[in-house]
Amino acid sequence: MRTGSLRGAAVCGLACVVVGLAACAPPAKEATGEAKKSSTATSATAFGGIDALVAAAKKEGTLNVIALPPDWANYGEVISAFSAKYGVKVVSAQPDADSATEVSTAKNLKGQSTAPDVFDLGKAVAVANTDLYAPYKVQNFDAIPAELKDPAGKWVNDYGGYISIGYDAKKVPAPKTFADLLKPEYKGKVALNGNPTKAGAAFAGVVAASLGNGGSADDVAPGVDYFVKLKKAGNLVPVDPTPATIQSGQTAVVIDWDYNNAGQTKALAGKIDWKSVIPQGAVNGEYYVQAINKDAPHPAAARLWEEFLYSDAGQNLWLKGGARPVRSEEMAKAGSIDKAAYAALPKVSGFPVFLTEAHGMKITDYLNENWQKEMG
Repeated sequence: MRTGSLRGAAVCGLACVVVGLAACAPPAKEATGEAKKSSTATSATAFGGIDALVAAAKKEGTLNVIALPPDWANYGEVISAFSAKYGVKVVSAQPDADSATEVSTAKNLKGQSTAPDVFDLGKAVAVANTDLYAPYKVQNFDAIPAELKDPAGKWVNDYGGYISIGYDAKKVPAPKTFADLLKPEYKGKVALNGNPTKAGAAFAGVVAASLGNGGSADDVAPGVDYFVKLKKAGNLVPVDPTPATIQSGQTAVVIDWDYNNAGQTKALAGKIDWKSVIPQGAVNGEYYVQAINKDAPHPAAARLWEEFLYSDAGQNLWLKGGARPVRSEEMAKAGSIDKAAYAALPKVSGFPVFLTEAHGMKITDYLNENWQKEMG
């Protein structure tokens, strides 16, 4: 599912039971010496150089990540490559969790060795939780467009894509627009990847549907109305899509990021004729966000992870998974991009809409107030 609206800070007791992990943490001890250096360094230079950062990360030996499905934007290979390069064990918790869980888990496990070191979040949840992040500027920080990062490096956009409609070409006709999905041929077959109040892909899916139904970045109500109609028509199924639900035919149509649908095409090759299209008149794009937990139990490894993700190698691994890395234009000009993978990205026609921070917060508020009420 991944990413979305927020939960407030939880008190000990109920919150820890809900997350289903360890008990609430005791107050964290203030870091000293090398640990303090690792947790406060704002760049590799401030740390003493990249070699010193690598040595400290190897000494820590572990990196805790959360909500990173291995088939999401090629994260499985990204994790393996990082671990192989630096000899740091990556512990991946709750790979199918959303960002609400990322945030609550970090709060509930504060001070414990199992807390997440880093975050991968949708923009709406990311900008609402900046008090959780440690500022850090990777070596390629200046190459990232100013509008796609916090000036102090508290959060930085990483990879992105466009909302698409994936479909089993042997079970349904090829859709071109969101309006097509209201037709009888799609009865009981359409799934949205998650709940838009919790999951970023679903959030963006509602925005895209709004764009395709007369709405805008300032007015997402038509998107909610569209899904109400889709449900009343009996076309929307209340199931979070997975490779298993696609193979079984339970979710023959999936509204999701283009790189996720592209990943399903590869994963299901020879089993399902899975295709995808970016719907006409509804081109909604978004970048996800990286951030370091300010209370990371492995602060050096967390910073080294960010360095890897924004390196040419890390960016090309996301590209290999069908996602659009944030440094793609700069890398294309420099000749360091994977040209074949770059050329294979789905073509986009029409004017793409990217939400501003203000748009994201406004839409989040609207969905929190209206989605459940309208959808029942």
